[in-house]
Parts: sequence; C-alpha cells; structure tokens
Amino acid sequence: MTGRHPDAPVIGLDLGGTKIAAALVGAGGAVLARYTRPTPATRGAGAVLDALAEAVRAVRAPGTAAVGVAAAGVIDPVSGTVTSATDTIRGWAGTRLAAGLATRTGTPVACDNDVRAAATTELARLGDDGTLIYAAVGTGVGGAVAAGGRMLHGAAGIAGHLGHLPSPEADGLPCTCGATGHLEAIAAGPAITAHYARLGGDGADRLQTVAERAARGDRHATAAITLGARATGRALGGLANALGPHRVVVTGGVLGIGAPYRDALDEAFAAELMPPLRSLRLAAPHGGADAAVLGAAALTRTLPLHRPHPTGAPS
Repeated sequence: MTGRHPDAPVIGLDLGGTKIAAALVGAGGAVLARYTRPTPATRGAGAVLDALAEAVRAVRAPGTAAVGVAAAGVIDPVSGTVTSATDTIRGWAGTRLAAGLATRTGTPVACDNDVRAAATTELARLGDDGTLIYAAVGTGVGGAVAAGGRMLHGAAGIAGHLGHLPSPEADGLPCTCGATGHLEAIAAGPAITAHYARLGGDGADRLQTVAERAARGDRHATAAITLGARATGRALGGLANALGPHRVVVTGGVLGIGAPYRDALDEAFAAELMPPLRSLRLAAPHGGADAAVLGAAALTRTLPLHRPHPTGAPS
C-alpha cells in the first residue's frame, strides 16, 4: 500500500492528552531513537500539530519513509481526520491530522486511534484469522475490535469505542460524549473517583487516593472500585459472546489498583460468558512500553498514506 522499501525506517507517534512519544523504528521493529515532550493540549489543534512535527524532527533519520500517528479521539484513517473528540485536547475534533502533519514535515502520514494502533501488535500474534477484543481503561475507556485478522474501523473510524457501550451500572450518569449511561461514566478512573464521592467518600481527588483507602479497608472506596470493575467485566463478557474472540486484552492505568479491581473484573467477565467460551480469560498485553509507538509505526504499512499538500494549506 505504501510503495516504500520494506527496510526503510518509519516514525511512530503516540499522541495523548498529556504526552507525545516518538520513536524511529527500523527493520524488524527495532526502536532506533526515542523522544518525548508534553502535549500542548490547551493551546489548540495547530499547536498540537506543531508539537507532533517537532517530535518527528527530533527522531528523524535519512531515508525515513513515513510517519504513523496513534492519536486520542475518533480517527478516520481514510480521510485522516479527527471525527470526534473530548475536550482533553482543545479543539481537536475536526482536525485534519494526517494532512496537517504531512504538510508540516514533508513526509507521508498514516493515522488511527491510539488504542487501535496498540492493539495491532496483539492482533499480529493471532495469525490471519484472529478475532480480538482490546480494552484500555484509564482516564477514559477506549478499545479496539478485530475479526478475521482485520482491525475493524467502521463508519468514520468509530469502531471499538467500548467506553460508549450502554452500562446498567452507569444508568443516568453523564458520559464525556454527551450521552448518559455509558460504561465510561462508571468505569474510567475519574468516574470511579466520582462514584466514591457519591457513596460518601471524603476528599479524594484522584483514583490513586481511592485505591489507597480501599487497601486500608474504606468500604466506600472498595464499593466504587468493585462497581467499576464489574461494569467493565460485564460489558466485555457480553461483547465476547457477540464476537467469539480468541483473545480479550485489558490494559490501562486503572488496572494498577491491583487485586481488588482485577478479581472483580475477572469474576464479572467469566459470569457473562456462554458455555463455549468458558475457558476464555482476560489477558494482559504483550507489547510493553513500546506498544503504542510500534503500533503507530505499523500503521504506515496497513493504512492509507496522506501526502504533503502542495500549497501547504491544511492546518
């Protein structure tokens, strides 16, 4: 699809709400150079594109063939556009990500959602017919779905946004997308913290505080963590019944809570599974710390490459 030499280095960019990570990736997935910088998330889309271009320049080497971007938000890789996003990055929705970065760097760009890019490293291990569910539970709840060895993108790139599945545990709670009752509203880190306060917990401003109090026996903290875990487990179990996956991966900062969260998650997931899937277990990702940038680099081999605009117009 790219027409480039298979051994030419490419750059993988992982764009999050707080940090941009860049890696120069050579043949066989070897990381040849790394760079990180803060995301100027409050300064608008133009500033973010400029920061991405700076990251490209920091790791670029002669012969670099393309750039792959794994970005927060709903990304349509065909148009190279951010079709929807929360306010984590100000003004991000509607950004012409691929064209804007290609024009700034003079290099072809492929782009996709960040979680979906990381999931490509898992899908590669399943073979040509693999079916995968990949969930990331952190500040939000993201995900990716693959079937028959192919990552699903869906209309406007929205496939895999698991945080916006309806969740009985979140009934009536507002979601970041503007709707109510979605999984993210009860299962994401800030949502668990907010539910702790609703239950009567006092003065917790972040998930780590809730986790520490649960470890000391705070019943409200334990209840909030357990409910978030059960909601995620039930949603993933139901989705597994629908798709029949070979592997279900769960990752993200919320899992750092440890056994109280993981035990409730595993129990709720197993309870939802139909008999043919009873041996299926939730798994940790294989990719490690470089999964996102390696997945981003891999996008340049599988998705459309957007070329620099001849007039430099897109921003």
